[in-house]
Order: sequence, then C-alpha cells, then structure tokens
Amino acid sequence: MSDLNREYDVIVWGATGFTGRLVAEYLAESYGVGQGLKWAIAGRSADKLASLAAVISPSQELPQYLADVNEPDSIHQLAQKTQVICTTVGPYALYGSIMVEACVKYGTHCCDLTGETPWMRKMIDQHQIEAERSGATIVHTCGFDSIPSDMGVFFLQQRISEMYAVQASEVKYRVVSSAGGVSGGTVASVMHMMDEAKTDASIFKTMQDPYALNPVNQPRGLDGNDQMGAVYDTDFAQWTGPFIMAGINTRVVRRSNALLNYAYGREFRYSEAMLTGTGARGYIKALLLVLFTGLTGFLAALGPTRALMKKVLPVPGEGPSEQARKQGHFNIQLLGKHPSDALKNIRVSVTGDQDPGYGSTSKMLAEAAVCLAVDNLTAGGGFLTPASAMGDQLLRRLQQKAGVEFKVI
Repeated sequence: MSDLNREYDVIVWGATGFTGRLVAEYLAESYGVGQGLKWAIAGRSADKLASLAAVISPSQELPQYLADVNEPDSIHQLAQKTQVICTTVGPYALYGSIMVEACVKYGTHCCDLTGETPWMRKMIDQHQIEAERSGATIVHTCGFDSIPSDMGVFFLQQRISEMYAVQASEVKYRVVSSAGGVSGGTVASVMHMMDEAKTDASIFKTMQDPYALNPVNQPRGLDGNDQMGAVYDTDFAQWTGPFIMAGINTRVVRRSNALLNYAYGREFRYSEAMLTGTGARGYIKALLLVLFTGLTGFLAALGPTRALMKKVLPVPGEGPSEQARKQGHFNIQLLGKHPSDALKNIRVSVTGDQDPGYGSTSKMLAEAAVCLAVDNLTAGGGFLTPASAMGDQLLRRLQQKAGVEFKVI
C-alpha cells in the first residue's frame, strides 16, 4: 500500500477513450463512486468527461480533471493528486513519456496497457534510478499483454513449487482459443513503432532481442527468437503457429524472472505459440497463421501499405459492441516442465470471461491500478512487471473480481 498522502487512490487518465471508458465503467460498477475507493477521471475534453460521468455515475458526482500532453503543467498537477495514475492514453511512445516522467518525479505509481517494447526500454533506461529513489512503481503491460502470460507463469511456478519443491525449468504458453476484436490502440501503437523504425534502426534491434527488457548488465538466458514457423509440439500433440503478442509477452516474463532474483532459474526457458490442431488440417492452419503473421508484418513495414492499413484497420477510440465484448473469451494453457522428471510436469489454464482486447483487458488494468493503490505491496519503486510488483495480491484480485481464472488442469 502506498503511504502517499494524496486526494485520490486512482485517477483514470484517458477515460473518454474507448478502453478508458470501459475501465471507468468497471470501477463505478465494482467500487462505486465516493465510497471506499477514492477515484476520479481525467482527459483533455471537459464536455466528454462530463458526459461520461453523467452516464456511469448519475446519482453521485464523479470528480473530473483536464490533463493534456500539450499542457505539461496539467500532467504534473494530475500526478500529484493521486497515488496511482491508470493511463490508457496511447500510443505511449507519443503520449506516455511525459506522464511517466511526472509520476517518477512525484513518487506516483502508474500502470498502463502498453505493448511498445522499445518505448518501455527507453523509459527504463531514462528513469529507473529516479523511480527507485522516489518510490514510484511503474508497471507497464497490465492488459491481455501481458497479464495472462506473466501472472500465468507466476501461478504455475507457485503450484509446481508447492507440489515438488522445484521451479519449472521451461514453460510453454499455448493459446487454445480466443475471440475478440483488434484494438485500435494496439494498431496505432504498432504503426507508430514502424514509423519510428524507419529513422531509428535500434527500434527493430530492440524488438528482435529476446531479453530486450531485462535489467542491464544481467546474465541472459537460453531463449532465442520467437517462433515464426509451423511447429509440431509433441508436449501438446498439436501443430502450432506464431502468436503475434509473443514478442511482448516473452520479454515481460523474462524481466519478471530477473526482477524476482531469478526465482524461475537462470536457465529458465519460455515460449509462446498458438495451437492449431492435429493432422493435415492443423498443419494447414499453422501454415496459414505463418503466412498471415509474416504478410501482416511485411505490409506494416512498407510505407505505402502501412498508410493503407491505417485507413482500413480500427483506430483509437473504436471498439466492439458490449454484446461482442461479453461474448468474447480467451483460453490459454501453460505447460511447466519439471527439471528432472517429466512425469511431474504440470499444466495450468488461464481463462478470461470477455474478449481479451477490451472487456478482459479493461478489468485487468483496473484491478492492477486498485492493487497498486490499496494493497500491501512491498516491491518498492522502479519499473516492475505485474508479477514482480503485485504478485499474490494481483492474482487474488484477478480471480475474485476480473473474471480471470487460473487453475491446475
């Protein structure tokens, strides 16, 4: 729990955007307004904030604040009002740096939804020492990327330790199924990274580094590049194809291991892929996934086709209907390998009750923010991961409130 003497526990910045609105709606429904949790909303449009507040809290006034990256003083003032800034304002490489800087300066905790690995690396390099000094806990990737991955491995390692007094030497994360729309914010973030990479070769280098987010001058593990081809996984007895979010999630899990003092082992291995089925049909689906992933990346890397993709793909502020969000889901299995006895391998599932990109993501982010604000956390300041910052407390919240279930199969 933060010992900051602030007016609010949580302020949701970007509350009038599509995902930010879902976060605010969730907090109003789950915690009420003007009750135990002290929270507020912020954005750059007074009219939109007032309209949102009138809908989600018609009987109780929901505090509202203006904060715009083009007015740095408003960002700094906002960061001083609250224990936690919960931000959905992306692409973060464009709009997130000033908020991180303000939170670090004033010792304010911050959580977000970024999956922008180069930007995360940049923020760590620029502000880690100051964040440790001020006590600000900065936790990126608090949505579908990368909570199911990071907390799934954390949960699995706890269970195998309880059962056999060891840590899994390798964990495989395999997507069984998921249903939901593509996030306009995610699309914008990817496109911005591609735009930046045209003039900065280090962007691609960082994106391709399996240990891009690990602390500097720390030993690297055994993992190489993420899977890009069709591979038959004997442990799952299915064909697999590349998982587009592996490039983010795997780096976060590896950083967690390092920040947890290599609790999973210095030679711990971790990978992610999508299960596509058995036999010829599974192989063909895996090949199609390879083709789709490769083609999408190729087209996004080319200026003319990237511009066209920006016109046809969802933009920030767009998202699926409430019915579509609630009909969505995700189902993931993780296999943890016992270091010496394959008969003691364990398998766990991580499931979500709404679409991963919006419904489940908004609930996971909201609970991460509340966890940072009110739970008894001891990790201290710095750029942490969901598992290394919040651990058991976040695991409990996700299962009790956010509709995310972790269980041994």
